[in-house]
Amino acid sequence: MNWIYLIVAGLFEVLFTTCLGKAKELSGSEAYIWYAGFGISLVVSMGLLMKATQTLPLGTAYAVWTGIGAVGTVLVGILVFKDPATFWRMFFISTLIASIIGLKVVSA
Repeated sequence: MNWIYLIVAGLFEVLFTTCLGKAKELSGSEAYIWYAGFGISLVVSMGLLMKATQTLPLGTAYAVWTGIGAVGTVLVGILVFKDPATFWRMFFISTLIASIIGLKVVSA
């Protein structure tokens, strides 16, 4: 169950970085709505990370959480914010995904 908490925490990390990106594009009250989404997502992400680390090794949980956030944020950047999807970016994201899976396998 704690792996599920950790994965959902990572997804909320992607959400809070997405909210920051959207807020950067806007101004006024629309930006504040995205900043509120950032704050809520941050609290949920950290809460789930805390819950997951009650039974998972701290180093593994943190590495997986940041890895999910990094991969997800890069993918959102490519799909939503039109960031470049170069060969090397995709190559290194793939190695990061392989590392996250490896941590899960050796920490089971």
